[in-house]
Amino acid sequence: MQFLVLNKRSIILFLLLFMAIISASIWFFSKNENAPVFNDQNSAEMREIHLITVEYKSKTDDGKIIEAYRWDPGTIFVNKGEKVKLRLFGVNGHEHAFMIEGTKIEGTVKKGEETIVPVQFDKEGVFKLVCLTHHDENNHVPMVANIVVD
Repeated sequence: MQFLVLNKRSIILFLLLFMAIISASIWFFSKNENAPVFNDQNSAEMREIHLITVEYKSKTDDGKIIEAYRWDPGTIFVNKGEKVKLRLFGVNGHEHAFMIEGTKIEGTVKKGEETIVPVQFDKEGVFKLVCLTHHDENNHVPMVANIVVD
C-alpha cells in the first residue's frame, strides 16, 4: 500500500504550481484578439443602413383583399453631410420603383435583389423615400420611409 506524504515543501510547490496555472489561464482568456466594433480608422467609410420592402395582406369580412406596403425601418436618421449607403432589399412585391424627394435619386428594388444607393444630404430636414409603385393612397397606404437629417 502506498501513502502520499504531504510535507511543507510539497504543499508550497503545489500552491506555486496552482497559482501559475491560474495566472496563465487568466492571461490566456483575457487576451483581446478581436477588433473593436467601432474603429476610428474606418470612420472614412460610408455607414450602411439596411431597408427592406414589406407587404401586409389581409381579407376583410366581406372578402375584399387589402394590402399595405412599407419600407422597414420606416424612419432612419443620418447626420447632415454624412456619407451613407442605403442597402434596399426586395422581400415582398415584384418590384418597387422609388425616388427620394428633394433629390434627383431614383431607382428600382426587385424581389430577391439588393439595390445600393449612396447618399449624402447637405441640408437638414425630412426627406421621403417614396415607392412610386405604391404611392397612391386611393389604392394602397402610401409606401414611404422618412430620412431624418440633423
